[in-house]
Amino acid sequence: MASGIKVCDGVVDCFNNMKVRKSCSQEEIKRRKKAILLRVDDAMEKIILYPGKEILVGDVQAGIVADPFQVFISMLPVNDCCYAIYDASFETKETKKEELVFIHWAPDNAPVQRKMVYASSKDALRKKFHGIKHEWQVTSMEELLDLSTLASKLGSDVISVESQKVM
Repeated sequence: MASGIKVCDGVVDCFNNMKVRKSCSQEEIKRRKKAILLRVDDAMEKIILYPGKEILVGDVQAGIVADPFQVFISMLPVNDCCYAIYDASFETKETKKEELVFIHWAPDNAPVQRKMVYASSKDALRKKFHGIKHEWQVTSMEELLDLSTLASKLGSDVISVESQKVM
């Protein structure tokens, strides 16, 4: 069931900028987003960027954000739903990688109507995000805090996520 909620062009542009890995200047790399949160606007008409809810690659490189995944978790609304794109850095036995993960955050304590709106709007968003390999629907902080769950979404041979070993 589709909700009729549209995806704002700015969301698609932001996603495409996160996705592109072409050779960039150091300044462009610093401004690239490591994580963004998305929400349904107050009029329930479109999916927009969640104001002020982003992590920049430059902040991670400069050490301003020491643990980007923990900062990402702290940005999530406790009692409401949202979507997120997280640029996960991980390592397998063979190589280091970065891949985008689409996250649908629907905490158990969010209002049922909000969960329904977000669930029915997810497909419209996914259709705009070409190239997403990993999707993760999360309903509790416990799921997020267990890095092995994220690692399993990224692949069976992942040994570390964000420089932290996983079991």
